[in-house]
Amino acid sequence: MGALYCSGLEGIVDAIKSMSNIRPTQGDVAYRGYDIRTLVKRSTYEEVAFLLLHGRLPRIDEFERFFSVLADNRELPNDLLDIFRRIPPKAHPMDVLSIAVAFLGTVDPEVRDHSREAAFRKTIKTIAKLPSIIASSWRISQRLEPINPMRHLTHAQNLLYMLSGYEPDEDAVDALDRMLILYADYEADVSSFTARVAASSFTDYHSALLAAIGSLKGRLHGGASEQVMRMLRNINEVCKAEEWVKDALQKRQMIMGFGDRVCKQSDAQAQIMKNLSRDLAHKIGDTNLHLLCEKIEEIMFREKGLHHNLNFYAGPILTMLSIPTDLCTPIFAAGRIAGWSAHIVEQFENNKLVRPRFAYQGPEDLIYQPFEERDYKTRMSTV
Repeated sequence: MGALYCSGLEGIVDAIKSMSNIRPTQGDVAYRGYDIRTLVKRSTYEEVAFLLLHGRLPRIDEFERFFSVLADNRELPNDLLDIFRRIPPKAHPMDVLSIAVAFLGTVDPEVRDHSREAAFRKTIKTIAKLPSIIASSWRISQRLEPINPMRHLTHAQNLLYMLSGYEPDEDAVDALDRMLILYADYEADVSSFTARVAASSFTDYHSALLAAIGSLKGRLHGGASEQVMRMLRNINEVCKAEEWVKDALQKRQMIMGFGDRVCKQSDAQAQIMKNLSRDLAHKIGDTNLHLLCEKIEEIMFREKGLHHNLNFYAGPILTMLSIPTDLCTPIFAAGRIAGWSAHIVEQFENNKLVRPRFAYQGPEDLIYQPFEERDYKTRMSTV
């Protein structure tokens, strides 16, 4: 029986226990069986990270211990800060993030240990350090001194504090914490699948993580939110949206932040992100960016029948939180690190090498010719 061909592996299901579940027709998304709407409303990023890693919600004592261990591991080695100072300021923050994770792999004393216990230790250390990496490397690139994390602050609070130097207000923390929860996992998206493929070779944890980070950077994945912000700045005004979008569509340009391979309707994560944008815009008293997004959303559905996805309103939210556009994708990574880590650990524990087939398309049975007889102006003869 020949191999099944499907472009982009669309619709192909691997028999693995996913961290999250998507019901495409309803647009429902759940982490380990818990509806995403409930988690965003009632939970915290730290609790969701525990849920993804352990498959269940923590008891109070387990949560306090988990929070404490994260707090113990947020500070960065001085050697890593020195590396940040030697990186060109114009380097993309996602490339800097890759360098930092690679460095953590080189100093990991358990790099060859694939046991469950060692994997969890690496996971917690990396989840804890990612906000510190993002904030410290960004401040150094702006010729500012990095700010040490504070033990009593949450994941979201520390990220905002280390970027600005000011303890953030409650609304800002709430918005970012919810974003990180929304980012935490999305079934077999490109970066999570990449992490599992890499982990299936029994490479080390940090190398599998690097593979995921590289795929997240792409503009068709996490990098889309950066592209959305650049589009919004080009359009600038709601009254110009119609002409700009129609012109772009006529030129067959891709409008970022729309469409999803799995959910053809807008899913729960995307809708919650839109609601976060609307609520935050009203709280800060500036709705221009959100209204521009709504106008583009209206045009895209009318012209192409496409719904917005998770990335569309993410950039505007981070902009309203005074976070630079270049950090949109790294902050996506700061949320998705929990899901990636859970996928990697699970792959290590129940591993089978991920080895699909490619459908070859090209000439066959060609006759090898010596250099002096080769003429590429004409097609080689075949048997």
